[in-house]
Amino acid sequence: MSSTAAGLLQVGFLLVALAVVYRPFGDYMARVYTGTTHSRVERAIYRTARVDPGSEQRWGTYAQAVIGFSFVGVVLLIILQRVQSVLPFDFGRGNVPPGMAFNTAISFVTNTNWQSYVPEAVMGHTVQMAGLTVQNFVSGAVGMAVAVALVRGFTRDQTDRLGNFWVDLVRGTLRILLPVATLFAIVLVATGVVMSLKSGVTVDGHTVATAPVASQEAIKELGTNGGGVLNANSAHPFENPNGWSNLVEIFLILLIPVCLTRTFGTMVGNRKQGHVLLGVMGVLWSAMLAVIWTAEANGLRPLEGKETRFGIPSSALFADTTTATSTGAVNAMHDSFTGLGGGGTLLNMLFGEMTPGGVGTGLYSILVMAIIAMFLAGLMVGRTPEYLGKKLGRREVTAAAVSILAMPTVVLIGAGIAAILPSTQGALNNPGPHGLSEILYAYASASNNNGSAFAGITVTGDWFQASLGVCMALGRFLPIIAVLCLAGSLARQKKVPVTAGTLPTTGPLFATLLTGAIVLVAALTFIPALALGPIAEALL
Repeated sequence: MSSTAAGLLQVGFLLVALAVVYRPFGDYMARVYTGTTHSRVERAIYRTARVDPGSEQRWGTYAQAVIGFSFVGVVLLIILQRVQSVLPFDFGRGNVPPGMAFNTAISFVTNTNWQSYVPEAVMGHTVQMAGLTVQNFVSGAVGMAVAVALVRGFTRDQTDRLGNFWVDLVRGTLRILLPVATLFAIVLVATGVVMSLKSGVTVDGHTVATAPVASQEAIKELGTNGGGVLNANSAHPFENPNGWSNLVEIFLILLIPVCLTRTFGTMVGNRKQGHVLLGVMGVLWSAMLAVIWTAEANGLRPLEGKETRFGIPSSALFADTTTATSTGAVNAMHDSFTGLGGGGTLLNMLFGEMTPGGVGTGLYSILVMAIIAMFLAGLMVGRTPEYLGKKLGRREVTAAAVSILAMPTVVLIGAGIAAILPSTQGALNNPGPHGLSEILYAYASASNNNGSAFAGITVTGDWFQASLGVCMALGRFLPIIAVLCLAGSLARQKKVPVTAGTLPTTGPLFATLLTGAIVLVAALTFIPALALGPIAEALL
């Protein structure tokens, strides 16, 4: 069987698997967030934390809870890294340096998982398990909580309440992420992924690092986190030993972002709304897969940077999926991709990672873009725009615009400053357009909470540790605050009835409008920068 046929078979198998779980898992997540009962374990957590699960919060209080919880997570993770030398399973690796500890803490709390260190040389198992893996769970749960709060803004009428962040956080962690990750950790072990508390094994006189990989690999992909336990990430045979494990990991990356569109449709009482969002996500994901796959298959050195166990099709599929979501895991070296192939992975992130995006973040990002699309449609026909029965006035459109423009602002300012700093030139492995692509990719990855890298740039210097950490925080929390403000404004409104002048949002016209808005915003914002980087490289 040719590699192309094998690749198409993998894509088909992946789509069938997602189609099978789409309805039951999407509806299950809707029940998780709309249910009124609490398990015994959940009640114990609420009592310990002194949380009243029956109370609900205004958008400002919900946002404060998100920011406060994340801030505490950053502080605790920094402390854990700085005292690593006194913890068990540190293997003599010592305390993590301050700048690196700061960058890593923000990275994992923001669901970015950008790694400026070699995991098997810097992090002991205790920090990996008690610090980084815990954040892999709760950072994903935070994203889902914010998405659900926005959905409640559409479903509720004349209220200032969006639910309870602490309840949403606990339910997302205990009822969704933990059981699914546990199940697939076992599946990954069955495919050959390593699970060991040893620091390494000796083979022919050489020590090969090991870790409790499978348990962390499952939530790494399921929570669209992406931070590898081993430096080679999902190209390492201990993290991703064969084609089956590779396909399972891609499935895990897409599982929640795809099925959340069903959750959205179920919660708003019109599942066609979710189908439209899924269709738009699927079209853009498929288009970029075609671009990356074609570019790499026809490149001058088609196997450079690709793991030979997987080849071009699986490398392209993984690269497209990990950058179309906010995952950042890699099974190939994106720095070695062709100009067009690398540009495809970069453009995936610059779309705003809503195709299908990260856990929770993909859903709320595309809903914000749907509001922008409806606003543009309203301008064209001269009437007040509406979406799902809610009028989109100045407050709603302003909040949506802030959410959409926060990421491009952070990316372009950060990359622009880095490009003119003399110290940056020594950090680049490549001059010219490819070097600019490396810089742009780094700041796009950080600001979109993706975490993947071209890997042709050294980011261990103080400037990169600090600036990328700031970009991660701003890229995560500015849109979250704007989204929650938008949700609060929508919830206070009274639903308006559908009239003859209402633009239907369940058909191909709206899907086309939404797709065009996503592409247009990305093009107007980033084409000048892309023209100097990957586009120029592709034309050379």
